[in-house]
Parts: sequence; structure tokens; C-alpha cells
Amino acid sequence: MPRVTLQTIADRLGVSRMTVSNAFSRPDQLSPALRERILAAAQELGYVGPDPAARALAKGTTGAVGILLTDSLRYAFTDLVAGSFLAAIAEELTPTGLALTLLTASGSDDLVPARDVAIDGALVYSCDPTSPAVAWLRRRKLPMVFVDQERAEDVPSVNIADRDGAGAAARHLLDLGHRRIAIATNGQHGRYGFITDPDDVVEGHSSRQRRLGWFDVLKPAGVEPVVIRHPLERTDDVRRDTRTLLDRPDRPTAILCFSDATAVGVLQAADDLGLRVPADLSVVGFDDGPLATQLQPALTTVHQDVEEKGRLAAAALTEAIRRSRTGETGPVPHVLLPATLVVRGSTGPAPL
Repeated sequence: MPRVTLQTIADRLGVSRMTVSNAFSRPDQLSPALRERILAAAQELGYVGPDPAARALAKGTTGAVGILLTDSLRYAFTDLVAGSFLAAIAEELTPTGLALTLLTASGSDDLVPARDVAIDGALVYSCDPTSPAVAWLRRRKLPMVFVDQERAEDVPSVNIADRDGAGAAARHLLDLGHRRIAIATNGQHGRYGFITDPDDVVEGHSSRQRRLGWFDVLKPAGVEPVVIRHPLERTDDVRRDTRTLLDRPDRPTAILCFSDATAVGVLQAADDLGLRVPADLSVVGFDDGPLATQLQPALTTVHQDVEEKGRLAAAALTEAIRRSRTGETGPVPHVLLPATLVVRGSTGPAPL
């Protein structure tokens, strides 16, 4: 069957091709009656609409923005905090008509998403700053916003005060009398398991800032924490190594976790060994996502406003795209949202 085009509809109705095109792209140029006739004919003939690639070429815009994630897209669909962040972005973008395209930081020889996918701009979310994908976005000179990334002077950014929040969590445990404290953190690359030198591993921005915040408080108090490290989604590995950690005679009385999801693995390990939380072990998470209040006991954690972070990131990107199109210059905005400790039932005084 021959492909139905704008000219096909124009020939059917005895009007110009431009008139038919206006019915789809500039409806204010036609009378309601004429536009209705054109749309009815298009439906009858099975016309699927203007070719997106041709329309993008003509307008100089794709109508889509990318979000560059870590190596695995699975994280975007399984992590509740990442899901809330993406939902807030989508909600903020809805009135603009921009679509959201997920990009992985990895690719193949034939397809590198950051290089090959047509987008008008990109959010770079919690990625390795040395990633080739970030370099490709820069090379394309696309408007960008960094989220949970090391700040760059020429790129707008939205970050959380991770270091302050982590420091508050560590101070809370010291105030409760804990001195045998462990850390369960995350990483996407490098060594996993028990880490003897945290300075010797590759970390993302949030991981590094939270580690610095914990150590800012623990080291002056003379506390040398044991550190275990795993990819964010590998709670089973966290559970296994925490079990090993808690099965020692000198087991920690408290554990600081990179995230609420990490805390799940820690709590499971404590339960495996019959340890009571918080009587035998205090646990602190980070994020204050939906999990925090669903756990038993409810999780002491550091709150970050994930939805506000998503809204601000999307707004910053649409503004960066607008400025790129108009050639407007000016200061590049950098937003730092607070991170505050929320004390619940998973922390208590150090056991005697």
C-alpha cells in the first residue's frame, strides 16, 4: 500500500499541501471547518502524521531531552528514590511538551546514546564525571544540567548538601554513645566488599560527599569505621557482608548507610543473626524515601527533597535550552538543597 503523505490528503480535498500542513502544525491559520475536513480526510486515509525526523530538521529541535544515568537503566525503574526524581522531572516537563529520553552511560561500537540520540539538552544524573558519555554531550555543545554531580562552573547544577547530612547522621550516633561504627556505602566501579582505604576507590559525587561528611565527624572523635562497599542495587551483597561484620566479637553497634535501600540489606543481616534494632544495632539511612517509614522499626535517615530536586533540574534545563536558542548569556545557576536528619525508631543508645 502506497504511503499516505500530506500531498495525498491535499489531492483528495483539492487544497494545497501547505494548507494540509497547517492543519497539523499551525491550526490558527485555518478556519475550524476546513481543519476539521482535513483531519477527517487524514484519518480516513490512514495518515499517521508528519514525519518526526523531517519536522525536527525543519524546526531545528527534537522536542526531547535526555537524562544520562549510570551504566544500568534498571536503577531508574527499581529504585524508589530515582523513580520519584524522574517522576518530578516528567511532571515539570509536561507543560513544555518536551519528552524525556533515558540514556545509558555505556554503549556499543554502533550506538553510543549520548553521541547518537537526537535530543535538545540533557540532565546528567549521578554519573562518573570522567565518563565518555559526559564528554560526548559536551562535544555536541548541548545545554546540560548536572544533578548529584561535581559542580562545573559552566554547567548549571542541582545538588544536595550530602556532606552536611552525613555529618549530622554521624553526630547523632556519637551523641547516643556509639563508638564502634561501620559504614555501608555504594559504588558503581572498582573494588567491592570490605574496603581498607576509602580514599583509594573511584566514587561518584554523592558517595564521596557522604563519606567525607561521616569522616568529618567520626575521625576527630577517634572512631575508625569499617567500610563495606557495593553497587546500589546489590542489597543481597550488602546483606552478606553485613552478616560477616555483625558476626564478629567486636561487631559494630551502629551502621551508617549510603541510602535507605542500603539500610534494607543491613537490617536483613541483623535479623538473620537475631539482633534487635535498635537495642543491639542502630541503623541510619539516607534519602528518606518511601521505604523509610515502611520498615520496622521506622528508619532514622537523612531527608533530601527528591521531588524538588527533579523539578528544579527540569526547570534549569528548559531555561538552559531557551538561553542556548536565544544566545542569552549570564551567570550559571548552582542550587544546593538541604539534607536534614530525621530521627525515628532504628537508632538508640549504644548497648552497654
